[in-house]
Amino acid sequence: MITLTGFADEISSDLEEQLDVLESENIRYLELRGVWGKNVLNLTEEETVKIKERLTRRGFGVSAIGSPLGKIKITDDFDPHFTKAEHAIRLAAFFEAKFVRIFSFYIPEGQHGKFREEVFRRMKRLVQLANDAGIVLLHENESHIYGDTGERCKDILEAVSSPGMRAAFDPANFVQCRVHPMSEAYPMLAGYISYIHVKDARMDNGSVVPAGEGDGQLRLLLQRLKQTGYSGFMSLEPHLQATGKLAGLSQPELFVVAAKAIKKLLAEQEMKWN
Repeated sequence: MITLTGFADEISSDLEEQLDVLESENIRYLELRGVWGKNVLNLTEEETVKIKERLTRRGFGVSAIGSPLGKIKITDDFDPHFTKAEHAIRLAAFFEAKFVRIFSFYIPEGQHGKFREEVFRRMKRLVQLANDAGIVLLHENESHIYGDTGERCKDILEAVSSPGMRAAFDPANFVQCRVHPMSEAYPMLAGYISYIHVKDARMDNGSVVPAGEGDGQLRLLLQRLKQTGYSGFMSLEPHLQATGKLAGLSQPELFVVAAKAIKKLLAEQEMKWN
């Protein structure tokens, strides 16, 4: 059974509108990244209490804390960032979320080898923090960070070698790095994947499109997930723009387009979701 969730701040900055749109699509989870124009790590204690109260009242859960951890230069001071990581872990526990999304630091072009060990050192500190709290870190592949390709994502996961760090598989981000998600990255990462980001993109220009309309090999991904019995979260991160055939649509409407696209693909594969 697939559980749909999503980055609801792509709907609106307003919490109520986020929940209204999710509810309209029968999605009962969100990946908490931003509310009221604030990143999740910048919310006050009063605001987090208010959010949790509202989520509970309306019957929503938090699938993950969509933190920006690891989105600093590898040459930046890590200690202040580690303090943010401690806060992210506390938020995950507060919202009863198992996961915290992270990244693996911006690397100067062509210098991955030079900073490889420093990436590992930082990641091991983060995963120890998570392990102590019973939280799992999800490393998201993305361009310009160390873990941009399948090889380097695997490099991190092997070096850390802990159940406290798993992979959030993002097909569109691989496409934007000129990596074919299923034929190149997936075989290396299959054993580490614990979370899926629903995002598709075109190889020729990197533009993000609804699931199934790009080169992210989403249909093949779903086939593999069905074969392996995957029963985790699939998180909508549409990044759709109101251009082309989507011209004139609002952000809430674009999110609905994205939701219906993945539901269509799931139906094609006869995969159940909730």
